[in-house]
Amino acid sequence: MTFHPVVPILRSFDETKAREFYVNWLGFKVDWEHRFEPGTPLYMQVSRGGCVLHLSEHHGDGSPGAHLRIRVDDLEAFHAELQTRPYKNYRPGLQDQEWGAREMCVQDGASNLLVFYRDLKK
Repeated sequence: MTFHPVVPILRSFDETKAREFYVNWLGFKVDWEHRFEPGTPLYMQVSRGGCVLHLSEHHGDGSPGAHLRIRVDDLEAFHAELQTRPYKNYRPGLQDQEWGAREMCVQDGASNLLVFYRDLKK
């Protein structure tokens, strides 16, 4: 029996803002998109490295305000990369936590919180 990585479904309300945040700023790529027909809600997969997310405009597909922890081996390099692509809504910093993690938190337009982190104990 093998368990595989979880693929969360995050609620999205605005396709343009979701693309701006996930693709243009965070550097994810769009793997595929689906609509049942033109003018219906978008369901798409974005990924970066081993991190895969589904974004859905469908009512009932996920609740706004989800929280995700995404491990990044070189968090400082990712943070520096984001500083080269200014995003009007965020200038995230790095914060060391008492439990031995360094974190960078950002929130998308649907109030989903993404906590990018690396373990400081290793």
